[in-house]
Amino acid sequence: MSAEATAMVPLRTLANARAGDKGNRLNLALVCRAPAVYPVLAAQVTVERVAALFAARRPARVVRYDLPNLCAFNFVLDEVLDGGVNASLGLDGHGKSLSFLLLTLPVEVPSSLADGIREGAGDPLSP
Repeated sequence: MSAEATAMVPLRTLANARAGDKGNRLNLALVCRAPAVYPVLAAQVTVERVAALFAARRPARVVRYDLPNLCAFNFVLDEVLDGGVNASLGLDGHGKSLSFLLLTLPVEVPSSLADGIREGAGDPLSP
């Protein structure tokens, strides 16, 4: 029996994200565009992959909180905002643009799911 074919897609085709901050701590909410996507993202958007994606910012700790009833995840990254909005010389001390970095993460999905993805559509996974 052969395994189903898969395709690599950027996370932005499967989910939306929003960033927030509290001092030097970044909060990233990741919300699936459809419930069918949740188990795929739960398996692949791991603490380790998010930490690797943000390695240049040297997070002291990355924690993922699963919110299955909302088909969402919350990631908290410590010490990635150069001291926070009042201390950072960066243009984005709040880290608002960092949600876009998360959405670049490549995710492998079954071809049947990828075929239903239409980026920019109201429901990317509608039949």
